[in-house]
Order: sequence, then C-alpha cells, then structure tokens
Amino acid sequence: MAPKGWADWVMRAGLGLGLGVWLGLGVAQAADQPADQPPPPAAPAVSAPNAAVQAETAAPAEASAKEVRLVYLALKPPQALPQSLLIRPPTDEGVAGARVALADDNTTGRFLGLTFAMDAIEAPDEAGVMAAFRERLAKGERNFVLAVPAPLLLKIADLPEAKEANLIDALDRDDELRESGCRANVLHVMPSRLMLADALMQYLVVKDWRRIMLLYGRTEADQRYAEAVRRSAKKFQIRIVADKPWTFNPAEQRADTGHFEVNTEVANVTQGISYDVLVVADEEDNFGDQLSYRTTLPRPVAGTQGLMPAAWSPVYDEFASIQLQNRFIRTAHRPMTERDYGAWMAVRAFGEAAIRTQSNDPATLWAFMWSPKFELAAFKGQPLSFRPWDGQLRQPVLLVDDHSLVSISPQPGFLHEFFETDTLGLDRPESPCHLH
Repeated sequence: MAPKGWADWVMRAGLGLGLGVWLGLGVAQAADQPADQPPPPAAPAVSAPNAAVQAETAAPAEASAKEVRLVYLALKPPQALPQSLLIRPPTDEGVAGARVALADDNTTGRFLGLTFAMDAIEAPDEAGVMAAFRERLAKGERNFVLAVPAPLLLKIADLPEAKEANLIDALDRDDELRESGCRANVLHVMPSRLMLADALMQYLVVKDWRRIMLLYGRTEADQRYAEAVRRSAKKFQIRIVADKPWTFNPAEQRADTGHFEVNTEVANVTQGISYDVLVVADEEDNFGDQLSYRTTLPRPVAGTQGLMPAAWSPVYDEFASIQLQNRFIRTAHRPMTERDYGAWMAVRAFGEAAIRTQSNDPATLWAFMWSPKFELAAFKGQPLSFRPWDGQLRQPVLLVDDHSLVSISPQPGFLHEFFETDTLGLDRPESPCHLH
C-alpha cells in the first residue's frame, strides 16, 4: 500500500557521507552524497520498440576501467485511482530505487576501476517487454533486473536465447516461482508470500495470539496470499477459526452513506466468531483498510493491512537504514517503497558481485551470487545471501504499521541449524526446487 506521513522523513534528510559502513554486521555497505549535491545526471532518452528507454550513465572514468552493464526492464503498472486524495502513487516506482543503487555501485566501484551503467526500460505491455528484452540480448546485454508479473517472468526466463542471461526478479512474491516454477537463470530478492506469512505467524506465536480469522479478497493475488497464510498457520500451529471471502462491492463505500454500509458489512462478517487477530489478504487495497475499528469484537487487523509483514517501509530506521532512506528522498523527492527497495537490492546485488570479484564478466558475477561467499549489505542487521536451492534472497522481514516498526522476524526462539532467516519460507528439505 502507499506510504503515509512522508513529510516527517523529508525533514530528516540531512545525513552526510556514509561510505562503506558495515556496523559490525555489514548493514550499510553504501555511500551517501552531501545533501547539497544533486544526483548524477541521466543521459538523454533513446527509443526502443513499445518501450520508453533511458540510459543511466556513470561518471567519467579512466580508460582502463571495466564497465558493468545492467538493464532494468519493467512492465509499467496501470495507474489505479487512489482511495484517498492523500495518497499519490509515484510514477517512477521501482526505477527510482534502481537509480539510487546504480549511484551506490559507482561510488564504491570507482575505487576498484569499475564503472556501472544501466538502461532503464518501462514498457506499456507484454509485447513491449519481450521486444525490449530480445533487443538487449541481441546487443550483448546479459545482466537484467526484471520488474514484471510472474507469468511474464517465466516467459522471459524460458526463451532459448535467455539461457545465458542473468535475471534478478525485483518484484514478484509468488511462491510458485520458488517451488516448481524455479529457474536456474533467475534469482529473487523480494520475500515470498510464504516468507511474509511466516514472519507474521512467528510474531503471533510469541504474543500467544493463536486463533485467527482469515478474510480474503477476490483477486488471484489475494487468493495466493490467503493460501500462504493457511500454510504458515499450519506450520506454526495457529488455528484458523474462520476462513471467509470478502464479497462486499468496493464501489459502494464511495456512496454518501458508504461508511454505514461498510460498518454493517464488517460487523456482520465478524459476528459470532471468537478470534485473537483478523488476518486480511487484500493486496490491491480494495477493502483491508476499512476493517479496523469496525469488527464486532475489538481485535487487531494484520496481513496486507494493519500489522503488515514487509521487506521495507518508510517508517524503518534501524541498522543505519536512515542513510538509505535519506539518500533516496534526496534523489526521488519521496519515501522509498517496497518496489523501490526490491530494485535497489537487485542492482546492488550485481554491484556487490562485481566489486567482490573485480570482474565484469556476466558468468563470473552469476556464479559468485549463487556461491556461499556472496553477501549483500541491505540495512537489515545482517548480510543477506541467496539460497542455493531456489534462488531466494534470505532476509529478515519487517512487521510494521503505517507509522511504526513493531518487530522484525525471525522472532527470538525460532532457531535454525545454519541461518535463522531460513525459518521464513520453505527450507531446503521442504522445497521441491533443488537448483544447486
């Protein structure tokens, strides 16, 4: 959902240079620019079939510097009407995070004789995405950051000519992509729906809130989120006392008496049920924000609204993350969203591999990212790495509401033989995917 209360964050955007800060656990391996210095300029836009292409160029480098080339390729999402005039969906979501990461890569890379350049392509439709991908492959590009829906991601990954391409998925949460739909040429940086659900269920166990009511929407994404909640509840022995669809028409809440209709509907759907937490699956924000304060019993709301498991949030400021928050605000003039953070992690993953190997060879970078030596400092309190069996970036998951950080999972007491973050999502013995 869209970030709220971002003005407070703009006021804090004044930190100085933060080059190579690890804080003991490697949480901030990035550099900050002075507040009065503008971001690196972008090169003039060039055209591509069915796509808007913009070349992001690095600062002038020595002739002997190695250039690492990246392509950010996205399917431009439709601009949905916001539920409130206070919420203005950003027009550069995702690509803004990629641009900040590119600047971070160049800040560190220039000391090692490495420069990074990126073509940012946002196509209006699936045909435009496929055409742009093929065109870039034909020009010799091999390193791609993809922000496209899961079905389109699989179409791209399964192209015969894409077998030698390095594809980092910066957007999708589908569990299927980490299970039977996993591919050896794809890595995933965003937590899966099952990881998000596990993060929430662990917290409910710690609070001893073991009885939940599940309310899910009509979309396919809502159905998949609800299924992840069911799997996670079974895993952590949380009882789902009621499992119901939300059938109320969202358009009716815009009527003059819409709030009365919503109050009545929420009270009716929750009446006669004893539960500790109402867990909602509403990824498109159609009704989840209307549930709090309207239930028959006074109960908290969690899931896609209320207490939300998330990869990133504008309210998060621990482990030096305020450096990234401020750097992003100075560049994009708005708070950083999860989609921005996913693109940032993907571009930084390529940068980290190049910096650690001091190579611009795509095969070398890809092998290193899959190896145990790869670590990404992403302001989460510990270095992140890719799981070798399904290509998922293991990471802590935030638990936030609109205004505060509530907790971070894995929760204390949930232990693992190797990585505690592997308690979130499918562990190696449970996974049907065994790529490495």
